Amino acid sequence: MHALFRLLSPTHSPVVRQREQVAFTLADGRRIDVLRVRDPRARRIKLSVDERGARLTLPLRASLAAGDRFVHDHGDWLQQQLDLHVRHAAPALIVGQTMALPLRGEDAPVTWRTARAARLDFDAAGQLCFRFPASAGQAAVQRALRDFYEAQGRADLGRWLPRYLPGLPRVPRRFTFKRTTGQWGSLAHDGSLSLDLALLLARPRAFEYVLVHELCHLLQANHSPRFWREVEARYPGWRDEREYLRHEGRGLKSRLRALLAG
Repeated sequence: MHALFRLLSPTHSPVVRQREQVAFTLADGRRIDVLRVRDPRARRIKLSVDERGARLTLPLRASLAAGDRFVHDHGDWLQQQLDLHVRHAAPALIVGQTMALPLRGEDAPVTWRTARAARLDFDAAGQLCFRFPASAGQAAVQRALRDFYEAQGRADLGRWLPRYLPGLPRVPRRFTFKRTTGQWGSLAHDGSLSLDLALLLARPRAFEYVLVHELCHLLQANHSPRFWREVEARYPGWRDEREYLRHEGRGLKSRLRALLAG
């Protein structure tokens, strides 16, 4: 049905965004590059900062001069946000040298051993062991780390889901893990549930809260008082976990990005 709808739907011109790097000088004299994006879907001028740097989004009607003024007017905020990201900068994954990896709110010790294929898993003693061939490149090791985190995430879902499925109108169509810069999870119209892979670095209670939050959107597709009552009924400690993610989330996402960069 959905495929037929797509075939019958009128075609639209692709949304084209214009991107360019623009240099700005902060109040402390630092010169930085800001990615200026002209987005036809944007309704207002927006300045944001994430692990990749500063980004200025302009709607079609906004002039370049208005965008420049917006950056200068928010220079103090921009400087604070960039400094925060510097403080949250995380070490990269170094083959054979990284001695601990973040997992479920802790730094888990890891050992390195040569093997025929790159793989991260627990050894017989329950310790993390990264096996890798001598010829393994950085990309192969990072892919093994991502596969490990995703497998651990699916194991957590398998433990938690049976507790929360009763009372839901349906089971999510599928689960996927992604790297995101903003939200922690999302529920698509087709019932697919996406979760941020960085949740595997967070304490388990926070990950479980995000899961419950998204499952409750099967009951209420909004953030109304009725939605939060559904969350409260299923996960009474949700406020503490939301606060934890607000305070620790940037560092968690930054650390995952450093480990899987490239």
